[in-house]
Amino acid sequence: MLREGEVRIPSGCAISGIFHKKGGNINGSDIIKSISVMHDRSNGLGGGFAGYGIYPEYKNYYAFHVFYDDKASKAACELFLEDHFDIVNLSRIPTKKIDKIRNEPLIWRYFVAPLPTKLASRQLDEREYVAQCVINVNSKINGAYIFSSGKNMGIFKAVGFPEDVGEFYMLDNYEGYCWTGHGRYPTNTPGWWGGAHPFGILDYSVVHNGEISSYDANRRYIESYGYKCNLLTDTEVISYIIDFLNRRQRLSFQDIASIIAAPFWSTISKLDEKLQQKLIYFRNNYASLLITGPFSILVGSEGKLMALNDRLKLRSMIVAENDEMAYVASEECAIRILEPQINRLYAPRGGEAVVFSLEE
Repeated sequence: MLREGEVRIPSGCAISGIFHKKGGNINGSDIIKSISVMHDRSNGLGGGFAGYGIYPEYKNYYAFHVFYDDKASKAACELFLEDHFDIVNLSRIPTKKIDKIRNEPLIWRYFVAPLPTKLASRQLDEREYVAQCVINVNSKINGAYIFSSGKNMGIFKAVGFPEDVGEFYMLDNYEGYCWTGHGRYPTNTPGWWGGAHPFGILDYSVVHNGEISSYDANRRYIESYGYKCNLLTDTEVISYIIDFLNRRQRLSFQDIASIIAAPFWSTISKLDEKLQQKLIYFRNNYASLLITGPFSILVGSEGKLMALNDRLKLRSMIVAENDEMAYVASEECAIRILEPQINRLYAPRGGEAVVFSLEE
């Protein structure tokens, strides 16, 4: 008889999130500890983390984390960055050699600010300019991939089990107010460094358990607005959808949930007229951004963490809260190992967004 860990688990993947509501520091070792107890939901083909508030000394600069295939791609990317940004600091991202993480690319970090002359000539706001530059690098410079590009945050990912990825990046040397983690059990996509979770653009990051059956429709719509999906995985498109709806369309996370995990028409028909009109507008105008298929996702952004299931709740997700802390995970054990005493523990309904924000 096959035992757990010896058979493909279609509902696998592990996600975990920790959020300090008052902005207090959480050591990166906590998210490693949380995700490690869900080891059997992964298969070693991808793991990663996103931390927020981890670069306070450079909080006003965009932190680019970059994978390079070789020195030639590094030189080409740096030439582009020097032409578009003021680079105030650059270095290799510190890593630790461990046997279970192999074939790593060159991994570099840059703290940058857009050149004012470029912003003026392009007539773009700062964040749109940065987003366009990141997409240009990832689409046009072979062997270079900017996988993290927000302010005062960073993504760390690799091929491997998440606890090994956390040790590789020495996350115990970082502290931040929010962490998300992911252990991957790939469904239809290959395991490679760029394809590991989280996926990010600017300060938005996404970790995901599930499978996006609407990927082609979602991709075609979002690429019509200048985004490029070229990372060989369905989850990438979610990060661009979040960026498009929140930053460019200026919709709240609650409204975004009503689009990507939209209520059924039968549910909408039973609501009060004002809410009906709003949801009908969303469904008609953003029909191609409805995400179908089973999913549970965690979306990190500056000062916020959102947890969301698909509208049928086909993937597990547990939320817990104490006075200052919030936790989200695929399994309760990933929360209890960090905080045995919980004031409130619940499983959100399908399509119900749970959003935590920093208290002013």
